[in-house]
Amino acid sequence: MGKFLRAALLLTILASCGYRAPPQNQDDACAIARERPGYMRDMMATERRWGVPVAVQMATIYQESGFRRGARTPYRWALGIIPMGRASSALGYAQVLNSTWDDYRSQTGRYGASRKNFRDASDFIGWYMDRSYRQAGIPKSDARDQYLAYHEGIGGYLSRSYRSKGWLIGVANRVESRAKLYNTQLLSCGWY
Repeated sequence: MGKFLRAALLLTILASCGYRAPPQNQDDACAIARERPGYMRDMMATERRWGVPVAVQMATIYQESGFRRGARTPYRWALGIIPMGRASSALGYAQVLNSTWDDYRSQTGRYGASRKNFRDASDFIGWYMDRSYRQAGIPKSDARDQYLAYHEGIGGYLSRSYRSKGWLIGVANRVESRAKLYNTQLLSCGWY
């Protein structure tokens, strides 16, 4: 088998697996929009359906997966060499746990939804943040508190479980800063 044929076969196999590299410049919302217009259509549809701003969705996805469709939590190791499984069942763009994903699919009727599908992950974020708004009163544009509820669960947010987690408050603050940056950038390049 010639080198060209082997390379073509390898590319075909990789393409059929659905691998897609994350956007190249994740610090620029306009660059993401130009590179992935489908992402923008999906997030704008989520904003229309659930009222969660595109910039808040983008900042959440950036934090959770870095726009990697197959993102998973790292493995845990015993004695540094024995694999003990993953830290959680979180998977995909939005890093959603199995149980929460099952709730989303049953409550929305979207039984075929996949955590590795960007449109589905975006819709999930909208659905979850709409619940946070209705159950905890968190404005949908409040990226910081929405992220705290997203990470801790709505019950955890209401009980203020994050107060003892300084690292998580720092992450939530960075999500808020990124959402503001993305919003400003999207305004400058005409997406809003």
